[in-house]
Amino acid sequence: MSRSLHPATELELSGDNLTLAHAEGILRGRIERLTLAKEARQKVQAARQCLETLLASGETIYGVNTGFGKLSNQRIEPHEILALQDNLLRSHAVGMGALLSIGESRLALALRIQALAKGHSGVTPALLDTLLEMYNRGVVPAIPEQGSVGASGDLAPLAHLALVVMGEGHAFVTRSKEQGTRLRPMSGRAALKRVHLSPHRLQAKEGLSLINGTQICTAILTECLVRARELVRIADIAGAVTIEATKSSQKPFDARLQAIRPHPGQQACAENLRRLLVDSAIMVSHAHCSKVQDAYSMRCMPQVHGTVRDALDHVTAVVEREMNAATDNPLIFADTQEIISGGNFHAQPIALGADLLTAALTDLSSITERRVENLVNPDLSGLPGFLTPHPGLNSGMMLVQVLAAALVAENRAASFPASVDSIPTSANREDHVSMAPNAARKCRRVVVNLTRVLACEFLCGCQGLEFHQGMRPGKGVAAAYQEVRTVVRPLGRDRTLHRDLEAVERLIRSGSLLRAVEERCGSLA
Repeated sequence: MSRSLHPATELELSGDNLTLAHAEGILRGRIERLTLAKEARQKVQAARQCLETLLASGETIYGVNTGFGKLSNQRIEPHEILALQDNLLRSHAVGMGALLSIGESRLALALRIQALAKGHSGVTPALLDTLLEMYNRGVVPAIPEQGSVGASGDLAPLAHLALVVMGEGHAFVTRSKEQGTRLRPMSGRAALKRVHLSPHRLQAKEGLSLINGTQICTAILTECLVRARELVRIADIAGAVTIEATKSSQKPFDARLQAIRPHPGQQACAENLRRLLVDSAIMVSHAHCSKVQDAYSMRCMPQVHGTVRDALDHVTAVVEREMNAATDNPLIFADTQEIISGGNFHAQPIALGADLLTAALTDLSSITERRVENLVNPDLSGLPGFLTPHPGLNSGMMLVQVLAAALVAENRAASFPASVDSIPTSANREDHVSMAPNAARKCRRVVVNLTRVLACEFLCGCQGLEFHQGMRPGKGVAAAYQEVRTVVRPLGRDRTLHRDLEAVERLIRSGSLLRAVEERCGSLA
C-alpha cells in the first residue's frame, strides 16, 4: 500500500495525473496552488470548438439546446441557451444538512477541475481559469452533504459548488483575516469579491458540465481512505500493545506461516507485529508458559487486519481511477467531431467501494473491541479485573469496553450496503441510482467510530502494561506506551475517563502516535 508522499505545494493538473497522495495534500491544505497543463488546455479548447461548431449547425445536443432528464424532448431556443444553464444550477441547488468539511469541499473543487481538464466536457478555458483561481485564492464552496443519489452525478451538492462560480451560493474564504478563527460561509459574490475575482458568465453546457459528476462522493470516500490507511497501522500497534499486556504469543506472526498463505495484507500485518515486538522482555518472560493458543482476536490479527489492507488497496485503485475520469454527460470527442451521451456519471464504482471499505473497517473495529474485552476480563487476561489495582471499590475500565461495544454496534448498523438501495428518480428516467454519497458518508461515520474504539484499546492496553512494571515491552509497544503517557496518567483509583479517551483519540487523529512509533521501530507497512 502506498504511503503519504507529501506532494509539493503546487500541482499541475493534466486530467489524468492525480493520486491518493495528491488528494491527501489537497485535503490537508498542503497543495496551495493548482495549474493547468498546456496539453490539457489545448484539449479543452478543441472540445469547446467542437461543441460550438455542432451547436451552430443546428444539431440537437442534450443539455445544451434541450431540457434535462424527462424534459430532454423540450427544445430550447437559441436566445435561451445561456439562461438554461443558470436555471439548471439554481433549480438543482436543493442540498440540505451539515456542510462538507473544508478539506472535502476543497478536494471536490479540485476533482471537478481535473475532470473538466480531460477535455471532453466542452467548457470554455475561461471557466477552468475561474475554478483554478477560486482554488488558488482560497475560495471553498459551502456544500451541504445531503441531496445526491449518486447518479446523473452528485447534482444537488455540485450545484452548490457551481453557484459560487457565477457569484451565487455560499463559500468560505480560507486565506483571509479570519484565519485562526472559526471560518463562516459568506455569499458567493462576497467571497469572490474578497479575493478580487469576477463571477463567470456560464456558456452553453457549462452548468451541466459542472454538476454532472461523482466528485462529492469521491471526495468524501477519499478522506475516509486517507484516514483508514493510517488506522490500519494504528490497529497493528494497538494489537501489539494488547499482545504484551495479556502475555499472548507472537508465534502466530511467524513469517513462515504467512508465506504459505500469501495474501499481501496478511504478510504486511504480521511483519508489522514482529517489528513492534522486537526486544520485548515481556515476550521472553512467558516463552515457556502453559498457554497453547490465544483468542482469535490476538492470534488472527494478520488474517483480519490484513484483509482490511487488501480491501483498502482495491478501493484505492477504484478511487484513483475515478479521480482521473470524465464523469459528465454528454461527452465530446473532438477528434471525430462527435458528442456521445452515456452514463459515466453513475457512481456505482464509488458506492461499492465505500460499502466494501465500511464493512472492512467495521470488522476491524469488531476485532479491536474483542481485544478490549480480553484486556478487562480477568478470566481472560490474567490481570486484575477491569485493570484497576483496587477492584471492587473501583470499577476501573469496565465501561471502556461498554463504550467500545456501543461504537461497534453503531458501525454494524451502518454496514448495510447503500449501493443496493436504489430508489428511482426524475420521473423514472433515472431508474437505477448508486446512493454513493450515502455509502461514503456512512463510511465516514465508521472511520470516526473505529478511531474511538482504537482509543479504547490503547487506554486499556497501556493500563495493562502497568502490571508488568520492570519488564521491557517491545520497541514499538514501548514507544506507543510512552506517547500515550504524555497525555494520560496510569489509573490508580477511579476517575472520569472520557477526557483520557478524547486525548488518546487526538493522538491518533493528529498522527503523533504513529510518528512516535515509526521513529522508534521504522516505517510500518
